[in-house]
Amino acid sequence: MSMFFATGLIGMTLGGQYALLALGFTLIFGIIGVMNFAHGAFFVFGGYIAFAAVQFLQFPYPIAVLAAGAASAALGYLFERFFIERTIDDELSTLMLTLGLALIMITFLVVIFGVEGARFEFPISDVLVFQGMFLPVANIILVLCCTVIILGVYYLLYRTSFGRSLRAISCDREIAATLGLRANLLFPLAFALATALAGVTGALVTPILALHPHVGDHVLAMSFIVVILGGLGSLWGAVAAAFFVGLTEAYSSVYLGGTKGALALFVLVMILLVVKPSGLFGRETRGA
Repeated sequence: MSMFFATGLIGMTLGGQYALLALGFTLIFGIIGVMNFAHGAFFVFGGYIAFAAVQFLQFPYPIAVLAAGAASAALGYLFERFFIERTIDDELSTLMLTLGLALIMITFLVVIFGVEGARFEFPISDVLVFQGMFLPVANIILVLCCTVIILGVYYLLYRTSFGRSLRAISCDREIAATLGLRANLLFPLAFALATALAGVTGALVTPILALHPHVGDHVLAMSFIVVILGGLGSLWGAVAAAFFVGLTEAYSSVYLGGTKGALALFVLVMILLVVKPSGLFGRETRGA
């Protein structure tokens, strides 16, 4: 029984990680209409910014996490403002731009920090013992942080004028423009918010799992799966799918083994998409 609950905590940790990444990915796609292939690179970037802040600048870990989010947001804002904005209506060009940015960012990190993984540890290594269950405090803190951030994103998007403006411009850009909403101001901010989520996630997760230049490859692939499973453009579908995928990945890996667990996860996702091609919360569209 203790193994079951411990595995569930790992699944919730993975789910929180995937949820924050998928929220950012969905924000960029749903509002700007861009598939951001650099999302995994921003995850790695945030991890290394936090590592550098703790290791070299002696910042407290919470400040390092905030610094990772701020640096990722600033880079995302500048990239959207000066590159994506110029080719916003050309899907192939924006795709290639984000892919190029990912390659540049990873190469930069390899040059600065090396190809080997960095020794980056969570500041709290205590284990909570509860009725025979051993629960790492770091994982509990991570799940709580992810929950708070998800609720914060919900408040920002649905309870503020900024969020209402973003949702309005994602529904109909032309009508929103007639109401005075300027896409060239809102799009960089939306991109910055999404990349900040990726950077903060990297800063929170990499001390618990691992930090190396290519750790973002797996999370990018899982973000794709989560976003598609939740329904393209559905923020809360992405969150629900993220925890579903995280828990499924954890339990299948523990009880079936690594390879069989990964296979079981992908088979289950395929079955769900066959039953509901639009995703768990996506809307079905039919051609004329």
